[in-house]
Amino acid sequence: MMFFTSLPRVVLLLTLLLNASFTGFSQTKEKIVASDLTRIKQVGGIAISPDGKRAVYTVTTLEPAAEALEYEYRTHLWLVDLEAKTAPRAITRGTESASQAVWSPDGKSVAFVRAVKGKSQVFIMLLDGGEAWQLTDYKHGASGPQFSPDGRRILFSTGAAFSALMADSTLNPTKAGPTWSLEKAGFAKNEFLKKNTAKPNPDGTIEEIRAYLDKDVEDKKAKVINRLNFQGEASAGQELSFNHLLVIEVKEGAKPTPLTKGFYSYTGAAWSGDGKQIWFTARADSLLHPDRDTESRICVMNADGSGIRTVLVEKGRSFSQPTPSPDGQWLAFISSQAPVKSATLDQGHLGFLNLKAANAKYSINPFDRSPGNLKWVTLTFPKNKKEVGKVDYVYFTASSNGGVPLFRAVPAIDKVEQLSDFDSGVTDFDVLPNKVVFAKTEVINPSELYQADVLTKNAVKLSSHNDWVSKKALSLPEKRSFKNSKGQTIEYWIMKPTFAESGKKYPLLLNMHGGPTAMWGPGEASMWHEHQFFCAQGYGVVYANPRGSGGYGVDFMKANYRDWGTGPAEDVLRACADAAKETWADTSRQVITGGSYAGYLTAWIIAHDHRFKAAFAQRGVYELTTFMGEGNAWRLVPGYFGGYPWETEAKESMDANSPYSFVDKIKTPFLIKHGENDLRTGVIQSEMMYKSLKILGREVEYVRMPGATHELSRSGNPRQRIDRMLRIYEFFERYVGKK
Repeated sequence: MMFFTSLPRVVLLLTLLLNASFTGFSQTKEKIVASDLTRIKQVGGIAISPDGKRAVYTVTTLEPAAEALEYEYRTHLWLVDLEAKTAPRAITRGTESASQAVWSPDGKSVAFVRAVKGKSQVFIMLLDGGEAWQLTDYKHGASGPQFSPDGRRILFSTGAAFSALMADSTLNPTKAGPTWSLEKAGFAKNEFLKKNTAKPNPDGTIEEIRAYLDKDVEDKKAKVINRLNFQGEASAGQELSFNHLLVIEVKEGAKPTPLTKGFYSYTGAAWSGDGKQIWFTARADSLLHPDRDTESRICVMNADGSGIRTVLVEKGRSFSQPTPSPDGQWLAFISSQAPVKSATLDQGHLGFLNLKAANAKYSINPFDRSPGNLKWVTLTFPKNKKEVGKVDYVYFTASSNGGVPLFRAVPAIDKVEQLSDFDSGVTDFDVLPNKVVFAKTEVINPSELYQADVLTKNAVKLSSHNDWVSKKALSLPEKRSFKNSKGQTIEYWIMKPTFAESGKKYPLLLNMHGGPTAMWGPGEASMWHEHQFFCAQGYGVVYANPRGSGGYGVDFMKANYRDWGTGPAEDVLRACADAAKETWADTSRQVITGGSYAGYLTAWIIAHDHRFKAAFAQRGVYELTTFMGEGNAWRLVPGYFGGYPWETEAKESMDANSPYSFVDKIKTPFLIKHGENDLRTGVIQSEMMYKSLKILGREVEYVRMPGATHELSRSGNPRQRIDRMLRIYEFFERYVGKK
């Protein structure tokens, strides 16, 4: 009786389960498309309130502009309750972005930065209600606000161009020029800076002619260049600029007081824990032109700007990111070899200095990765039943093995603890003695906010800014490795086509990173969309970190010295050959792409290997001796090739490593792209390559992006970023499109 009465219920339950299962199988997730680029929201700028109950952070979005197909970048502040774990809410909005938020010591307000009439200024917002009010109205702008420990003042920085500084009676009280030479030919002592009262006259005296020429410069009819580093990111003839530090009381109508003056730059400023001092970084040699001085020192001054003294300086080294512990016991910093001569290659290293020990010498932690975003926290531990011990930790992030983990270190102890994994990337964080709040990128979600304990355990997701990704089908990378010819472990990742069907073959894309010291992996944020897009379009993707990449230590980074082509090409091609063994890979339909240094490597490979049916290189370097003069990244030339083009041995190495030397060997259909305002690598590089291949009658196409800089694919015009992606895809489809 019981059996028969329960049977219908069992049948009904099984039917419901089967229907649910079939429904699940029939619901196909959407594929990633090009315009999904505009849906990605980036989390950053995290600051936890002093009481640990709330956190403020930034979200950067792409918002539709008035013009069709165009988008604008916007960054706004969000607030999250860390105890109630309610949904975060935006606390700024509008067309003007807001960023760089910091908490007041009492936790009642935040200071942040927003543009006013084209200049960044500091604002104050009370979080219990009310509109934000503008604290600074400084003529050169204000950024990087930091509350003093007592909350009464804010330290901020400003940047003044040379011409503005000459006329500034506050930052340059004498209105005289610098003591170091501006290197203007014929004026060793900067005599030309003396005010010329003559009227402009092209047919007059030498002084009148000089006044006429000065007027042409003023009216932008000419650019006069005497600097070594005259190339910016978007235009040449860059005027020198100087960074200064100021303080201002936190009250309406307050006027800032400059702490630094003159023709020098002061960066990386931080209050001491007691608020009596300010730490900062400055150039090492005050008598050298700023373009010549590649070393930096760490200094400290009294909170009123007096008593400046140098704490760390050493010939051939740079020191930066001074970060004092709250109790004033330790100074953490970053140090590296300065590029004071050719062939100087190094990464940042974590250092410590005991500030309370007499005649203490700094120490460098042996941790073989490049750290950043240093933050102190004091943790307490039970020493025994009666005593509690305190330990000062420095938390930081560092690119490593395809991810960006969070680490921590203790002064005077060589060990560094890794707190998070290699399969994700911590893009920003803040830490208190009982919690870490961090932004994380990973394959399943490009950016969200999390809270965890100080070991990053028991993580809780706090935001849902990119929940749209849950409706998308994604390709998950498979990590592999091998030993290269130098005995180094090369890590690489293979991503199969998102909708791969059994028995079908698909094209294989070798995608390479630039730098050459960049690093890719599941925890690297910038390639999330591009890799998923190509997998969604039916391409398998393989990417590797060849010798010379960052994230694997100094020796690995130096392994491509005078070997930009052959060795790294060997590594990426071996990874590609392994991916080509996948059952879904069509070896007859392989394509290759890369940007910047990887644009170089793309050209190098197709000049020496003919397995690829099409190639796309973007913002690349193809002829190293001209790159020495054309790009603002010119120091890579002496750094990696041990000299300059006029030095025989170095010249021979540059020629042997230049893809242009082998341009006649290129037979692969080739698409070349360059931003017209890209001065990091320079457009002549791509023009030479394109024109030469055109003369040779090869299949080549050249795309110039008006107004675009070297950063087009990461932070450029969104419409051009989408255009770039689609042009790669469209060009490859001409040669390896679906059969």
